[in-house]
Amino acid sequence: MKHLRLLFCVLIFGMVMPVRAQALSEAEILFLTAQWQGERYPDGRPKVPDEILERMKDVSIEEAWGVLREEEYHNQFEGGWKMIYEDRVLVGRALTVQYLPNRPDMSVPVRDRGHAEGRVGAPNAWPIDLLQPGDIYVADGYGKVDGGTLIGDNLGNAIYARSQNGVVFDGALRDLEGLEAIDGFNAFVRDWHPSFIQEMMLGGINMPIRIGAATVLPGDVVLAKREGVIFIPAQLAQKVVDVAAFVSLRDEFGITRLREGVYTPGQIDARWTDEIRADFLQWVEAHPEKRPMSKEAWEAFLETRHW
Repeated sequence: MKHLRLLFCVLIFGMVMPVRAQALSEAEILFLTAQWQGERYPDGRPKVPDEILERMKDVSIEEAWGVLREEEYHNQFEGGWKMIYEDRVLVGRALTVQYLPNRPDMSVPVRDRGHAEGRVGAPNAWPIDLLQPGDIYVADGYGKVDGGTLIGDNLGNAIYARSQNGVVFDGALRDLEGLEAIDGFNAFVRDWHPSFIQEMMLGGINMPIRIGAATVLPGDVVLAKREGVIFIPAQLAQKVVDVAAFVSLRDEFGITRLREGVYTPGQIDARWTDEIRADFLQWVEAHPEKRPMSKEAWEAFLETRHW
């Protein structure tokens, strides 16, 4: 019933209200991200807590991928990127943007309406005005490189000033040297090119987009590392960081016991016996500082594990 009410709002809003600067309405975002039960931005985007984003930096792509596979999300990873800094992880909330090949009967009215609504400059700059701290500007530039440079160093500085974060573009960037000079900024792109943006138009902001083999919704948590980029649904972000922390703690225990000669590699690498599980739980109890969550949350989490 709740979903039907949301769908009704989407239909009504779409019929009687203009979409401001090509952005999806709050009602539409609520409908698309209905499984998220936490805090949201005024525009409806899920706002995964900063504490989870900070913990996400220590999660491996493989750990996140494994959790999403268990939840039957099979289309959230995309590889094959170039980046400014390979050794810097990029984590944040997705602000999604779609670009399309230009056609004047759409791009001109969209530009004019945006300017009438108070938007300044070219449409590829409009999403920057919507960025919040911790956001990542995620753009479907349909892989275009020559003429597909969505930003240069000027817009890169504007992005970092608003979000203190970086970008993921299925497209290209220009002014690499200028972007390298922005301390803390990183970008995952298909390539670099000296051209400026040509024959592209803004399709929509905060809408579902395709990044290679992945589907991305506004508010998804972006985890980008050398291996590639994985887009984590907001409602699964807590589980991803908890499972990753559990695996890390389990690995630390296993290595410790192997070095002490308590167990053999075959015992640690196989499904743990009741004896080893009990030893692990006692070890965690003796080292509460290693536990990644409160004792109550830890005990509740353990009830969900199959070891």
